[in-house]
Amino acid sequence: MKASDIRKLKKRIEPAYSEMFSGRVYEVGSGAVAVRNHSGEAHHTVIGVHGFLENQCYFTQLYQEPTTELILLTCSNYHIPVSGPNLERPDWVLRNPHTEATIEYDARILIQTLENLPSSNQIRVHGHSRGGGVILEAARQRPELFEDIDVVLEAPVLPQGELHALVRAILEPVSHGMWPWIVRAINSTPSSAYAQTFFGRMNPRKKTLLNRMFSATQDHLTIVRNIENIMAWMEQWDTSILANIRQGTILVPETDRILDREAMMNAARHSATSVRIVETQGTSHFITLDSESWVPSMDDIPRVA
Repeated sequence: MKASDIRKLKKRIEPAYSEMFSGRVYEVGSGAVAVRNHSGEAHHTVIGVHGFLENQCYFTQLYQEPTTELILLTCSNYHIPVSGPNLERPDWVLRNPHTEATIEYDARILIQTLENLPSSNQIRVHGHSRGGGVILEAARQRPELFEDIDVVLEAPVLPQGELHALVRAILEPVSHGMWPWIVRAINSTPSSAYAQTFFGRMNPRKKTLLNRMFSATQDHLTIVRNIENIMAWMEQWDTSILANIRQGTILVPETDRILDREAMMNAARHSATSVRIVETQGTSHFITLDSESWVPSMDDIPRVA
């Protein structure tokens, strides 16, 4: 990438979305981890890893039980979607050797989160889209951490997966220097012009969370690095890394116009027999936002000895 392109891409994108949040927010390298307040002793811990151009709010309405400890990652160089967070800098944060805005970097944030924050012994890690790839990469780096963890991979980025053909066709002619212009054009276009094509049938929550997706990152460079790294990561790894997930669920949408559904299914079939593959009905790439009923019950979370 040319230095002139990098300079253009580093121009700051102003945040466009936030929600009220009660809890603690930790700065972890160039990302963050938020721990929501819960009532009394936590019965379960859920760690949510958002997808490309999303934020932690993807999970906040799904996991509302007062006894659930909800821990939410903000991936590197993304805006933290809470109003005026008082960032804490914990002493357990270690140097991250990976490049920012990559699946590998964000996997290291997840690893440090797993090592230091859960207070219950029943743990689920739920990742959507790119977040699924982050979970698989964390399990590849530190497989022992996932031996007794319930994993939910929702419309995930998987090894040997692909972007949807429509997305590939859009990205192919885009040079690095065009991204600032493209982002401005998208943000000035009513989402109704493209939402139905890529997001499926809309509802109030989807409209709220997906309306200004291209304002989720702190700069345009993060968008470009995310896209290039997602494609490189899918190509780099074979499906053998799925063996690091011992138990859980892979949720495959009925219609996906972000990732290639057939490639996703082919990869998912290489997972362990203890991992369920659920083909959801009436859903888009954003399964949780379409219908929460497809997400496995919290009773499915195993107890860590």
